[in-house]
Amino acid sequence: MDNAKPIVSIRGLAKTYAGGHQALKGIDLDIREGEILALLGPNGAGKTTLISLICGLVSPSAGTVTVAGHDIIKDYRKTRELIGLVPQELTLGAFEKVGNTVLFSRGLYGKAPNAAFIDDLLAELSLSDKKDNMVQQLSGGMKRRVLIAKALSHEPRVLFLDEPTAGVDVELRKDMWAIVERLRQSGVTIILTTHYIEEAEEIADRVGVISGGELLELEDKSTLMAKLGKKQLVIELKNAVDTVPEQLSEYGLELSANGSKLTYTFDARQERTGMTALLTSLSQAGLAVKDLNTSQSSLEDIFVDIVKADA
Repeated sequence: MDNAKPIVSIRGLAKTYAGGHQALKGIDLDIREGEILALLGPNGAGKTTLISLICGLVSPSAGTVTVAGHDIIKDYRKTRELIGLVPQELTLGAFEKVGNTVLFSRGLYGKAPNAAFIDDLLAELSLSDKKDNMVQQLSGGMKRRVLIAKALSHEPRVLFLDEPTAGVDVELRKDMWAIVERLRQSGVTIILTTHYIEEAEEIADRVGVISGGELLELEDKSTLMAKLGKKQLVIELKNAVDTVPEQLSEYGLELSANGSKLTYTFDARQERTGMTALLTSLSQAGLAVKDLNTSQSSLEDIFVDIVKADA
């Protein structure tokens, strides 16, 4: 994956809106061909603005974006052919039939009609029996499926999913990740923004953290977790204590409310974690250990730490 050439290349990308709000502040980012990149960030961080700029829906104030070597402004038509977008909002014509609106999307990008491809796509999204229904007759979850079908109708090489699972049912979420995995295997590059950090942790190759219009971190998921992940050692005591003994103060131990557990946080990357010394010190302080457990920080813990550090 490291040697894969970037399919999307972003340099100095900035956006300031008419009211003076600076939504993006000079983003530099290379998106590798065939990867799944998750962009995490709080509301108003600039994630949707970034996607809108790459997709050509909003004009940048500064900077450049190329998709497969084509400039998004000079070669607008070509770059739009290469990109599929599933927006957050359910933007669909209410009186269109499902099959027709997906067929129309394909034609919009200059693709020759391919009824078999569209039928397969609708089947994969559990929309076959809704093909002749009006969009307005569909539930929110089914409308979301239609948006995905429209985005995939012209067989894009790069797919953007903007908060794709916000407010959707568990079944659609599972179907969507199955489709994402199939698309990745076929070479499609996928960029998703999400608040569901566990999803980013599960399916992404790399994770970018955006806050205040800036890209704070961009790492392979495993590297990010190793770089920033802390481990905790939870020590269960045989006998509860009221306070942490003075001779253990250097370890920064946290005592549980009931006094039966001590939590020691350490950097797993360090050659010396201090655990051996801690266990010796516990014995010297007269504390008998009943059980020990270690746990690794989740991506959510890391995300919160990064955004807090930038605040």
